Amino acid sequence: MKPSSSLSNDQKLKICHHKAANPSIKQSALANWVMQEFKLSKVPTQGTISNILAKRQQYENMDSTELTSKPQRTLEFSNGWLAKFHIRHGFKAQKSYGESGSADLDTIDRNMPTIKEKLQSYSLQDIYNMDETELFYRMAPDRTIARRQIEGSKKDKTRLTFVFAANADGSHKMEPLIIGQAQIPRAFNRKSGEQLGFYYRNNAKAWMTRLIFKEWLQKMDQQMQDANRKVLLFFLFPANTTYKIQPMDVGIIAAFKKRYRRFQLQDAIDRDEQQKADIYKVDQLIAMKWAKTAWNDISSKTIANCFKHTGLFERETQKNEVGSEEQDIENELKDAINQLPISRPMSVHEVINPEEGQQVAHKEISDEDLIKLSSSQDQEEEEDG
Repeated sequence: MKPSSSLSNDQKLKICHHKAANPSIKQSALANWVMQEFKLSKVPTQGTISNILAKRQQYENMDSTELTSKPQRTLEFSNGWLAKFHIRHGFKAQKSYGESGSADLDTIDRNMPTIKEKLQSYSLQDIYNMDETELFYRMAPDRTIARRQIEGSKKDKTRLTFVFAANADGSHKMEPLIIGQAQIPRAFNRKSGEQLGFYYRNNAKAWMTRLIFKEWLQKMDQQMQDANRKVLLFFLFPANTTYKIQPMDVGIIAAFKKRYRRFQLQDAIDRDEQQKADIYKVDQLIAMKWAKTAWNDISSKTIANCFKHTGLFERETQKNEVGSEEQDIENELKDAINQLPISRPMSVHEVINPEEGQQVAHKEISDEDLIKLSSSQDQEEEEDG
């Protein structure tokens, strides 16, 4: 029998069950087991194994017909279309955080008509924006520590990367993707992120990588297909314009960080009252729980208002003034900072947008990476089945 290069959904479900029965097995070993068990022509990539494991619930919900069938091809890119689109509009798929740098207003003005025209053909509930941001979840709001760092003392830079997406009317916030360093941090108590209720991935730098981005994109695409929806996801912009026209950077990510810091600083106050030594120390699981609650706490009004302020929409999104809500949270943060034993306290703005967040190295999704997404699609789908 000729070795196969593809997997059925039933085989993918067996892979998920094998992993569940052997939770300590490494992905490389699992990939070798898959090749031998199903007589494949080559070892599946770790990206393929990750994609299969992430879809376990989907396979378990399939009937017998779906399990024996090959999955539909999804989310195909044309190299020529993508490259020409970038050249024609001067678009770059690079990160330019809203907290750093000033936007190139001429570039924004030149491309705004094209972006607006595309957005006009979709309803607000079908227009999504996504972006990533780092979170130094143990950071102390103290400038003194930052100054001492120059003299050799360390400042806690333990970080997580969050990927957020929401639609223009604020009616749908997608589950955040959280990227950490450890596959199973000690705080997880030997459970996976999925078992704990999180969409969690990891790599050595806690960065967004090409493979993780591709997985996230395909997961969103599958969700929209399952809901029989056709949506527009925008995240490609001319270089250095993110702050002006990307809703996540106009205020949504800031709203998330304010709410997270509210949890963190109140916990620090409680720990200080209990005379604990390291009042800012918090484990990763608690930080992720705070972050998830902070994201869920952002109102649809706040999100819709941030989309409106980009100026991308000829029609109005909801006319909601949420300044007082955000100002109230900022006032709470100021009060919390003043209650802490800090010699040189940071401002609320510095707490939300720390200098380290502007300097941190991260894996950019380059034009070349995006084109590779499509060029490797056929090969990886063969391995995936």
